[in-house]
Amino acid sequence: MFKKHPNTKFISAHMSWYANDLKQLGGFLDDLPNMYVGIAAVIAELGRQPQNAREFFTKYQDRILFGKDSWKPEEFPTYFRVLETNDEYFPYYKKYHAFWAMYGLNLPDEILKKSILQERP
Repeated sequence: MFKKHPNTKFISAHMSWYANDLKQLGGFLDDLPNMYVGIAAVIAELGRQPQNAREFFTKYQDRILFGKDSWKPEEFPTYFRVLETNDEYFPYYKKYHAFWAMYGLNLPDEILKKSILQERP
């Protein structure tokens, strides 16, 4: 569908469920210039591979959208900790879904501030 409608921008929620395989997801983004991804519900997958995720965010910084599935303000600090810090080995905020510790990506401000809603040169 994305290829069939090249003039439409598509936002693939949950990083298309490929946050655990950023190489594959990057291939999709390379092949589909009209594809964007949202990070809702996959912060745990990003936080367990900080170096790969940081490289991914750097390369595709204009095509990644911050998002959440639900309005639960108590969950935002974990998202911010993963995206903004270089903290190491901290727990996921839920007692289910992810049973591993996470690490911060330490993304620079210029990447954190980007949004697909901004005009691009």
